[in-house]
Amino acid sequence: MSTEVDTPATARSGRTTAGSLGGSLIVSIGLGYLLTVACQRLLPPQEYAIFVTFWGLVMGLGSTLSPLEQELSRQSAVAALAGGKAGRPALRAVAVGVVVAAAFSLALLIPPVNEKLFHGDWSLALIVLCGGVAFACQFGTRGLLIGQHKVKAFSLLVVAEPAVRAVILGVLVVSVAYNVVSLAIAVAAGSFAWLLFTRPARQLLDFRVEGDGWGVTSRRMGMLLAGAALTAAVITGYPALVGLLAPGGDGDRVGSLFAALVIARLPLTLIGPVQSLAVPFVVRLSVTPEGRHRLRRVLALGAAASLVLAALGALVGLWLGPWAVRFVSGPKYDIDGWSVAGLVWSSVLLVPMQLLTAVLVARTQAKLVLATWAVVTGTASLVLLFLPGDTVFRAVVALAVAPTLGLAVVLAFVLRRAPEPVEAGPEAA
Repeated sequence: MSTEVDTPATARSGRTTAGSLGGSLIVSIGLGYLLTVACQRLLPPQEYAIFVTFWGLVMGLGSTLSPLEQELSRQSAVAALAGGKAGRPALRAVAVGVVVAAAFSLALLIPPVNEKLFHGDWSLALIVLCGGVAFACQFGTRGLLIGQHKVKAFSLLVVAEPAVRAVILGVLVVSVAYNVVSLAIAVAAGSFAWLLFTRPARQLLDFRVEGDGWGVTSRRMGMLLAGAALTAAVITGYPALVGLLAPGGDGDRVGSLFAALVIARLPLTLIGPVQSLAVPFVVRLSVTPEGRHRLRRVLALGAAASLVLAALGALVGLWLGPWAVRFVSGPKYDIDGWSVAGLVWSSVLLVPMQLLTAVLVARTQAKLVLATWAVVTGTASLVLLFLPGDTVFRAVVALAVAPTLGLAVVLAFVLRRAPEPVEAGPEAA
């Protein structure tokens, strides 16, 4: 009887939580997108190519470290159910993330790598180091907060990150003190927003609580971070991948390409919440044979529809793309229609790809998720390295071919009959 009484209150609480999180996410995405467009307006294309490479490295590193939020939210939620707090394993997980961020960032100081990415500007590599280490702490803080259902503090932190960047950017614009390095500092500064929430996060930790040791924590986080890194390499970190593997040269054309990439990737900023909804949907359908059959049918039809939508989007990009880039980024950014068409095709196909990998997550098939993104990243890397042509041609072809192949691979994984239901019913027990 108590369950029936509590159900409306629980539903209202769920709607309030979803509204708060959804609102903060929309504000965060909007501020981040405005920041990238503002930097396009402030910098000439050649300098913007360097800046967006830095942006891709920092945000790609952030995407790589994002599993820290999931892991610490899990630990914090489990501890809350037992009436306790997260303990030392949470700190160990963050420490693994800090080491990964530091090792990656220090590699950017290797002279050939630094010259390829930043044209020898060592300060940008050091800013990536600071921003990456801060990201590890930030995702750890977010995980602790949401794991204990501190929705208000979590939502404020989600908004605080891009807000800090926007405030510093505004100061730079007003003082006319902006350049690649100062804008990079503004980007990295947002990663330190977690410092404003150290007190509530500290209250959710108990250093006396033991748990998984360094070995177990390192192996688990290693797999999670590896999968996130492969994903980030072809989404947020793609400009850095191009800068590292492609031949380089013609900075204005490359800068215009990256400006178009930012615009074409707008739909991907909204996919995170949809992925979160997809997992429980898959879990519910996968319990029965009829549900699994229906799920496979929905996925096959959705993949076919995405190919049609990608083709239509590519045609629109071919026709209106150059005008749209100049309208958003400024007249200095000039790009061919075929390049925009390829970027739109890629961006549309990455949406069903991410949703299909969410199906694999729901089935606890983490190795298949890793395999899928390894195919995508490996294909893009090989095209960037060995395809004849200039940097822009290689970058567009790589970004069009890799998700197409990846979609075929992940579709094959999810359409084959699952060996066991996601959740066994009482009969199975």
